[in-house]
Amino acid sequence: MQGQVEHQSPGWQARLVLRFAHTGDATVLQESTGYGPLRIQRPFQPEGKRACQVVLLHPPGGLVGGDRLEIEVALAPGAQVLLTTPAANRFYRSAGAEAMQQVELNLAENAWLEWLPQETLVYDQAIGRQTLKVELAPGAHFMGWEITRFGRSAHDERFTRGSWHNSFEIWQAGLPLWLDRQVLEGGSSLLASPYGLAGFPVLGSFVFVGASLERDLLDALREQPPAPTQGEFGLSRLSQGLLCRYRGWSSAEARSLFTLVWDQLRRAFLGRPACIPRIWHT
Repeated sequence: MQGQVEHQSPGWQARLVLRFAHTGDATVLQESTGYGPLRIQRPFQPEGKRACQVVLLHPPGGLVGGDRLEIEVALAPGAQVLLTTPAANRFYRSAGAEAMQQVELNLAENAWLEWLPQETLVYDQAIGRQTLKVELAPGAHFMGWEITRFGRSAHDERFTRGSWHNSFEIWQAGLPLWLDRQVLEGGSSLLASPYGLAGFPVLGSFVFVGASLERDLLDALREQPPAPTQGEFGLSRLSQGLLCRYRGWSSAEARSLFTLVWDQLRRAFLGRPACIPRIWHT
């Protein structure tokens, strides 16, 4: 049974370290170490040996107060990796302690990483912190998304109490390429403000960094996605990439729109279409 109340123990402490190498024309998992309830499924290669897909597993299914998860991933030069999850991550309501997930992604020269987890669900009264830091070497490419739902809206639950801290950062040679830091307090005016969530429960960001976009590609990306029916969607060019935002009612719609952009960027910069993880269909 999925609990929703903080347990009284110090919480789960877990760490997972993954290192990928590129040998010949193949990307391989060179190291998988750690402790606590973080695992991976056996890597598979639906695009052939040049790229590797890995599913990250957290058997408890969510975090409560006092839990701390740390994930560290390193890609050697030329490695191509996609990381995803089998289901939504959950931050359950807390009696006072903070739950934290910290992710560090390090890409060497000419590496290519896709960070595409399923949505994060922040329960009412959760106290959560989520950080994602990406370090890019010259010539490396990163694309990734975060889709967060505040409150279980299917149960008419709103995020009325608690707090959420989120940090999404991309760096290269000590300089920030993109920084996004969010602080949301349950029940605050920012949840209803047009400068915040505007009353929507779902917030999504999709970022591509590693190459400049020509005007023709940017125009094509703006024309391609269908108008969202359950929210708002927009994209803008970064100095070395692209940023897409979604806010609305549907995490599925956010992922669908992001996937269309992901596919076009992959075709433009990698020379092949998006390869949908099979775990999304199970």
